[in-house]
Amino acid sequence: MNSMAAELVRLLTVAGRTLAVAESLTGGLVAAEITAVPGASKVFRGSVTAYATELKHELLGVDATLLAQRGAVDPQVAAQMAAGVRKALGADWGLATTGVAGPDPQDGQAVGTVFVAVDGPFGPGTGSAGGGKVEALRLNGDRAEIRRESVRSVLALLLRELAGEQTGNERTQDTEQNGGF
Repeated sequence: MNSMAAELVRLLTVAGRTLAVAESLTGGLVAAEITAVPGASKVFRGSVTAYATELKHELLGVDATLLAQRGAVDPQVAAQMAAGVRKALGADWGLATTGVAGPDPQDGQAVGTVFVAVDGPFGPGTGSAGGGKVEALRLNGDRAEIRRESVRSVLALLLRELAGEQTGNERTQDTEQNGGF
């Protein structure tokens, strides 16, 4: 998995972009994976491990009514966590993980229910589609396996966005070099 984190750090460094992470079920594993990469300090702003539900509201700005109605394991919560950490830590990109690693269900959600999210500089000219992205996962395995796969999935989500951004930038550069079409 560290090769994914190394590629993230490389792409963010090349793009001159920064990253912040909001974690719940992964408890700091995403941040640990990224900061294990030499040179991560150039791009990694920091992380918030908001394990307690109320901290998702207090530290990350997740809507309190949403948390009360749906609980912490919800796609909109993941999206708001990613946007909230991005804003709170002043980063270009925000990642978030929320879900149920087990051993027991939580907020009416089964063990293995996970939502990962990315929020970033989407929109015209970035090569990425508008709005944040959330992926719903149904993972199998024990607690450690669910947490590990959640880390891998959120890193992969950002890698896909960065690859799209890079492809868009390369297309723009190629167009400019070839007559502006």
